[in-house]
This record gives sequence, structure tokens and C-alpha cells, in this order.
Amino acid sequence: MNATYVLAPQAALDLVEIWRYLREESNSVVANRVESVILERLAFLARSPGVGHAREDLTEMKVRFFPVYSYLIVYRPQTDPLEIVAILHGRRDVQEVLRNRI
Repeated sequence: MNATYVLAPQAALDLVEIWRYLREESNSVVANRVESVILERLAFLARSPGVGHAREDLTEMKVRFFPVYSYLIVYRPQTDPLEIVAILHGRRDVQEVLRNRI
């Protein structure tokens, strides 16, 4: 089975912004490495969508959360292909960001 995922437009922008921030604050090697690990985790989630955690304290939407470094991947586990809603730094106001997205 070849499980797949799709990035919502804003999630794709999240990934670009993460890469740009890391390149500016560190270098492109670090930015590329973090991006690569995030993409690996997205593929893993597509194969195993139930591994994340529900966070009803953050949103009532049927999404799950999966940590990667200091980021949270927010995804809809019941979709095929798996829909990635957001990739957010854990220090952001995740509840507020999701309220404006979902």
C-alpha cells in the first residue's frame, strides 16, 4: 500500500516559512535537515494516521497532533489521502492559529 498525504495550502506555506526561518537563524544545512525529517514524518503519518494525539483542549475539529522537533504537525486522520492542516512551532498560539484555519 502506497499511503499518501496532501498539504493544505497554508501547511505548505508553514513548511516554507520554517525552512526560511531556519536558514536565516542557522544555515541551509540545518533548514534542509529539519525539512527532510518533517517530510519523513508526514510519510510515516500517511502510513499510520492513528499515531498522533487528539487535543480537544486546542480544537474541537477532528484532527490529530504529532510532534517533530519543536513543531506540531496537525492532520486529519480520517481523510484519504491524509490531509496535513498545519505545521506549527509549539510556542505559537496553536489554538488561535487553528481557529483561523479550520
